[in-house]
Amino acid sequence: MMQNALNPGLYAITDEQLTAPEQLAQCVGEAIAGGATVIQYRNKQGTAAQRQQQAVALLQLCRQQHIPLLVNDDITLAASIKADGVHLGKTDASLQQARQQLGPHAIIGISCYNSLERAVSAAHAGASYVAFGRFFSSRSKPDAQPADATLLLQARRQLHLPIVAIGGITPENGQALLDAGADLLAAIHGVFGQPDIRAAASAYAALFPAR
Repeated sequence: MMQNALNPGLYAITDEQLTAPEQLAQCVGEAIAGGATVIQYRNKQGTAAQRQQQAVALLQLCRQQHIPLLVNDDITLAASIKADGVHLGKTDASLQQARQQLGPHAIIGISCYNSLERAVSAAHAGASYVAFGRFFSSRSKPDAQPADATLLLQARRQLHLPIVAIGGITPENGQALLDAGADLLAAIHGVFGQPDIRAAASAYAALFPAR
């Protein structure tokens, strides 16, 4: 398991509706080659066996590239494959449950939508990072509560942990969110819904200073 930290950069999230199962590892490899600094495995519809198999394959790939792999929602799956951590939403298991099952070094991220209060509580409870959004019109979550850059400015002043921005973010509109205080830009369709995944990832990665 990697250190409990995220490097600034592109946070690429998989989507089973955008990527055929047999192409998932290749597509994630392209995203990493383009500069993604973290991968989140997100599959809401696959069977338990398929999700286990895919997550194991992605973890192996991410280990080779020294990139953390996080699992969306599923603490049990994350624990079983020894993933680097999980990302939890409002209706998922608690941060405390995740920390208990995954240990002190796991990366545990919390969706905070447009709530600074939720983010402050998550930080106090030991979250590794918080995520805000959606910031723009989003194909993946069109009904998500909107957030704006002012929220990032407020969060940056109060929080001392990585901040992820998500929701309709493109290489063209992402810089304003980084300027407001985001450390990572999350993308689903912006990466895995593009004809050239590596080039799409590179366009996001270009927004971040050379590491």
